[in-house]
Amino acid sequence: MESSLSKEDVFSRLDQKVSAYLKLSGNCAQATFMALSEQFGLDGGQVFKALTPFPGLVFRGYFCGTAVACVLVMGLKFGREKPDDWTGYIRAIPPVKAFYQRFEREVGSILCSEVLDDLFGDDFESMEPAETKRWLEAGGMEKCTITATKAARIAAEIIMDHKHKSIKRGQTYTFDK
Repeated sequence: MESSLSKEDVFSRLDQKVSAYLKLSGNCAQATFMALSEQFGLDGGQVFKALTPFPGLVFRGYFCGTAVACVLVMGLKFGREKPDDWTGYIRAIPPVKAFYQRFEREVGSILCSEVLDDLFGDDFESMEPAETKRWLEAGGMEKCTITATKAARIAAEIIMDHKHKSIKRGQTYTFDK
């Protein structure tokens, strides 16, 4: 990320990237992940591929793909490098917890079916081609872009605002703004 950019500039860039990638791919999880990874200089090539089935967790209405993507970005940013790195493990928990709390407060749910129901009054059975067509005709791409950009902004703000401290086993850990 360019340190000279204001938060609003970062948010504007993310909005543009998420929107463009979502139009290109039709995949909220991949679009959000790609935009955030690029913004924060994270390497997530294999993660991008793994997010292929994630819209609504294989189109079943389960976890919101864009929320999952944001959590994976925060894992890359704050997480551990080795299985026995407890500092990295503990460091990754507070930003993810903060993300989910804020996402649920601002979006209403982390479940894709509930997010869709709030946006459209319908949760769409995305596995069926007729339902996908109906979702598109109802403005699905545009409405889901709103949720994806909101999620990317929440994740970006947490990444930009939080500083982590290094800790050792047995010490208390705090995650300060």
